[in-house]
Amino acid sequence: MSTSLSGRKVAVFGLAKSGVAALRLLLQHGAKVTALDARSEDALGDVAKELQAKGVTLVTGATPPGLLTRQDLVVVSPGVPLSLPELEAARTAGVPVCGEIELAWRFLEYAGATRLLGITGTNGKSTTTALTGELYAKGGQRTFVGGNLGRPLAEAAVSPGDWDALVVELSSFQLEGIHTLRPLGAAILNLTPDHLDRYADQGEYGAAKARIFMNQDAGRDFAVVNADDAAVMTLAASARVPVYGFSLTGRPVVDAPKLAGLALAQDGGFRLEFAGEDFTLTNRALRGAHNAQNAMAAALLARLGGISRDAVQAGLDSYPGLPHRLESVRVLDGVEWVNDSKATNVDSVLVALRAFAGDVWLIAGGKGKGAPYAPMVEAGQGKVKGVLTMGQDADALARAYANEAPVHACGTLDAAVAKARGLAKAGDTVLLSPACASYDQFKNFEDRGDTFKRLVGAL
Repeated sequence: MSTSLSGRKVAVFGLAKSGVAALRLLLQHGAKVTALDARSEDALGDVAKELQAKGVTLVTGATPPGLLTRQDLVVVSPGVPLSLPELEAARTAGVPVCGEIELAWRFLEYAGATRLLGITGTNGKSTTTALTGELYAKGGQRTFVGGNLGRPLAEAAVSPGDWDALVVELSSFQLEGIHTLRPLGAAILNLTPDHLDRYADQGEYGAAKARIFMNQDAGRDFAVVNADDAAVMTLAASARVPVYGFSLTGRPVVDAPKLAGLALAQDGGFRLEFAGEDFTLTNRALRGAHNAQNAMAAALLARLGGISRDAVQAGLDSYPGLPHRLESVRVLDGVEWVNDSKATNVDSVLVALRAFAGDVWLIAGGKGKGAPYAPMVEAGQGKVKGVLTMGQDADALARAYANEAPVHACGTLDAAVAKARGLAKAGDTVLLSPACASYDQFKNFEDRGDTFKRLVGAL
């Protein structure tokens, strides 16, 4: 395939990060590329200038009738629904349509770089992907980490000989666009309602996730699933490979499919029962039950993929965590400051609060999303010593906590940090977990988290 696209007409639909990466890969292999995006040339900015400098035909706005039916291949970015009429017309005309992940995989497979670990699910994908990458790297593997997390897989395909292992986060949107992708290890972490603006129902969403199993080979590959999640276990029935589970309870919710092995949480860590191996979890970046699940999934993907037990433990100990997700910023005078700016909704704050035993000063607020705050108030009972509010939804948070915890109206993040510095005592935790979007005072949640880290670093 390395030369099969030379001179062929290929359209790339959608010019976000993965679309641009696919386009660069296609140009490397000599394709004649047309790039399409709904945004204007001005809105595309430097991307438009780069493409035009490389001789790419750029089409903005509505797709011209018949354009896609005249291509030899159409590559679609994850954000572009495959159900669009113009894509359906292309398929009807016999034009292959695939996603960026599939395009990259075909080049990687051709080059022999086929040791791919794929991770999907509703929550925890990014942490598990980054952690699995850490475990493979500790095992001495030249490891690419990307997909829906950070770097598009097409970047790996530009230089396929550079990688021993590919650890890839896969969204349901990306899995819709695969045809031949074959993970050595395929993991589904959990399944809860999501993206129902794109899918007709939860069943359709789950079916997209289950595509991660569809090309696996029973003689070579394996699956990793959450044995405590009934919806995931139902999807696992479609896997034709040995299925390994991870569990917090030791009581898998469904007996079928029969598990080839189980990772089971225990005090201070977990045990791979089928291998008789114990692992400890002392890393602050992996605190909380949700991270115990992520760690068990990553350990299964690594041990079953050939990484040694010692390398897995070393990776669990050294994993730095992802920015803005329960990120330990510093410990000052016995007080730990934690950046969880990624928690832009109430459900995410619930996960954060469960990770701490108590003595938490919670910094929350921003541009609210209309969800009630009662669940996080309940989850914080006996744990939250006080709430420091900021942003547009400060008053709504104050009303929710009125009879449950002291509320300090701070208005801004810098004022909240200063107030927390005066309130927190040794053994306490100051947790930025806003439950709100950031757009009232910051560019995005990253900007909010970086500001928090800068403020805390200056204390």
